Amino acid sequence: MKVNFNRAALANALGLLTSIVPSRTPKPILRCVKITAAGKDVRICATDLEVGINYAISEVQVEKEGEIVVPADKLAAVVRESMDDTLSVQAAEGACEIKGADSHFMIYGQEGDQYPAVPGFEGEGDIKIALDVLQAGIKQCLFATAKESTRYALNGVLWEIKGKKLLLVATDGRRLARTRVNVSTADEKAAATKIIVPAKTMALLERLVAGSDKDTVAIKLADNQILINCADVVISSNLVEGNFPKYEDIIPSDYDKKLMLSTEAVLSAVRRSSLLTSEESRGIKLSIGKDSLMFSCRAPETGDAQITLAVDYKGEPIEIGFNPQFLIDVLRVIQTPEFELELGQADRPGLIKSGKDFIYVLMPINLG
Repeated sequence: MKVNFNRAALANALGLLTSIVPSRTPKPILRCVKITAAGKDVRICATDLEVGINYAISEVQVEKEGEIVVPADKLAAVVRESMDDTLSVQAAEGACEIKGADSHFMIYGQEGDQYPAVPGFEGEGDIKIALDVLQAGIKQCLFATAKESTRYALNGVLWEIKGKKLLLVATDGRRLARTRVNVSTADEKAAATKIIVPAKTMALLERLVAGSDKDTVAIKLADNQILINCADVVISSNLVEGNFPKYEDIIPSDYDKKLMLSTEAVLSAVRRSSLLTSEESRGIKLSIGKDSLMFSCRAPETGDAQITLAVDYKGEPIEIGFNPQFLIDVLRVIQTPEFELELGQADRPGLIKSGKDFIYVLMPINLG
């Protein structure tokens, strides 16, 4: 194999590919990427056996076809530190030679036939959705997934199609985010399917760089796997097994205390009122009275803070405690200048609504 690469294009590809390469694994070959040159394109593959990436690079000049498996971290480091616009990559007999204008590297690799198969994408997708639309939806729910949970369903995002909308739902048991995004097309099989996509796969989708504002994501569902194709990248992933919580039952619908609030003002108030929180006193208190909303915290070992906002509220007074970080997380992803806060009793979850498509449910905490 002999290929001349545009260095920037190769660096971009390796940046995405190395994000799924395991640092520790009983199978050393999984710490590598597979490079295959055929025709006018080069494909580079990576997998951890749960998620795979099949990346086509067209900004190349293929002088000789072939394939090689090389350690991902070593190859990425060489490409990242290079100052050249073009790099020549040549492989033969299990060794990969990389040449720049003033540099020469030899990386020992393995033969390509030992590497696990990483699926490509053929034909049309079951679902099509604009990349920027999907990424906006991911941003509004991915943060609410469980980082580590024995309930594996909480480690992913629920996908559910209803009409022309794709519902994305995530929860870690203490909060729940649900957003709806427009789907371009969805066949009948996809419309009847509920799947849980791993958070790791969702994060990869969020990292895809659009070639244009018209980039479309095509999605196929097969067995217990999802295939996602966008431009030159194919992401394959196992789905999360298990039952996702019945999120409809979690979203309150009978609240009578409602406020319209400025997203920017509340974000600032939450950040400032939480500055004096400590390990023992992590919560902030929201005190809502006639035409005022006060954010406060009291920590015996550090002090107390109070931030007051003027609001349009004529309902019954209420005091409720929340984890400030969980409020900051949601306020960062709200895409409207204002949002609605709905409350019931002090021991019931808070409900945040933004526009017609975004809902966030947050469990209160006891401030003692």
